[in-house]
Amino acid sequence: MPVFLALVLLEKAYGWYKFKHTFKTMDMLSSMSSGYANVLKDVLGLSITILSYGWLVKQVAFFEIKSTAWTYVIAFIALDFSSYWIHRISHKINFFWNKHAIHHSSEEFNLACALRQSISSFVSLFTFFLIPAALLGVPAEVIGITAPIHLFSQFWYHTVYIKNMGFLEKILVTPAHHRVHHAINPEYLDKNLAAIFIIWDKLFGTFQEELPHVPAVYGITRPADTWNPIKINFQHLWLLIQDAWRTESLQDKLTIWFKPTGWRPADVEAKYPVKKIENIYQFEKYAPASNSKLEAWTWVQFLFTFALIYFLFTNITAIGSPNMFVYAAFIFIAIYAYSELMDGNPDALYYEIGKSAFGLGLITHYGNWFGANMAFTAFIAVYLVVSVGITAWFGIKNMQKVRA
Repeated sequence: MPVFLALVLLEKAYGWYKFKHTFKTMDMLSSMSSGYANVLKDVLGLSITILSYGWLVKQVAFFEIKSTAWTYVIAFIALDFSSYWIHRISHKINFFWNKHAIHHSSEEFNLACALRQSISSFVSLFTFFLIPAALLGVPAEVIGITAPIHLFSQFWYHTVYIKNMGFLEKILVTPAHHRVHHAINPEYLDKNLAAIFIIWDKLFGTFQEELPHVPAVYGITRPADTWNPIKINFQHLWLLIQDAWRTESLQDKLTIWFKPTGWRPADVEAKYPVKKIENIYQFEKYAPASNSKLEAWTWVQFLFTFALIYFLFTNITAIGSPNMFVYAAFIFIAIYAYSELMDGNPDALYYEIGKSAFGLGLITHYGNWFGANMAFTAFIAVYLVVSVGITAWFGIKNMQKVRA
C-alpha cells in the first residue's frame, strides 16, 4: 500500500511538473479509497469459491510437475489466459459487469484508477478457466504465489505518460493498449481485454490499437456521478434488481441478469430512464463543488484511514476473529462517510456522526483501540470527535452558499 500510494503521488507530481496536468484530487482519493476497500475484503477472505483450484488439480491433472521456474511461467500464462476470459465475460454480461464497473468508473486515466477494484464479488465461479494449468498439474501453492504477482503486474500501464513502446506493443499489454480499453469511444469499447499478454486479444478478435486521430475518452457510459466507492460497487447491481422488479415481463425478470451489458427491459427503460452519455465528446465530467480546504480535510481523512488499516494488518493475529471483521466494518463506514462529504451530500454529517459513535463505542467496549496503547487510543478518540465538528463546519458552509 505505501508503494502504490508513493507511485500515484509521483505520477501526479510528474504530470504537474512536466505538462502542468492536474488530475482531479477527489477522483484520485476516490480511486485510492476503493483500493482500501478491496484490500480489506481480500485480506479478510470475504468471498466463497465454488470450485477450488486445489480440488480441480486433484481431479484432472495428467501428471504433477515440480515447482521449478518453468512451473511459475506456466502458471503465469494460465492465469493470464483465465483473466482474459473472465474479463471478457465481465464486459459482456449484465450481472458480471457489476463487479467490474468500479474499475472503469473513473473519468481520468492514471495509476490511481488502477486501484479501483471490486468489493461486490462475493462468489468466485470461474476457476474452470484454469483447467490448462490443472491438466499440467501446476500445484495450488504455485498459483497462490503467482496470482498476486499477476495482479500487481497490471498496475503500471494505467498512465497517459508512456507512449508507444515499439516491439513490446506486439506482445505485452502496454499503456497505449490499456488506454483503449478504458475508453468509451465507439471505436474502443470492449477492446483490449488482456491483462499481460496482448496476444489473447489478437487471437480472439478483441484487439484495437490506439488511433492518433481518436483521443480516448474515459469512464463508463452510465456515469457513476459519485466519489463514493462503496456506492459505485453496487450501482449496476441495484439497477438490475430494480429493473427485474419493475418489469411486467416474467421472461425479462429471469433473463435480465444474463443479457448483454447495459440491456434493460423495454417497458422499464421507457418508464424509468437512467442517465447515459450520448455524445462522448460533449458531456460534463463529474465535479461537485469543492475547494482546497475540503480537499485538504479529505486527505487527512484518507491518511487517518491508512493509519488504521496499517494498524489492522500489522496486528491482525492479535486482533483475531471476529474482532478483525468488526474493525473492517468501521473502516468501510469511515470510507463511506468521508466520500459522502467529498460528494457534498448534506447527509454526510449523519454518516460521520454514525462512524464516530461506532468508533467511540468500540473504544468504550474494549477499553482501548483493539489492543493499542493508551496514547494511540486517545489520539483516535480525539480525532473521532474533531472529525464530527469539522464535517459539521463544512455542512454549515455549504448551507450558507445555498442560501446566498
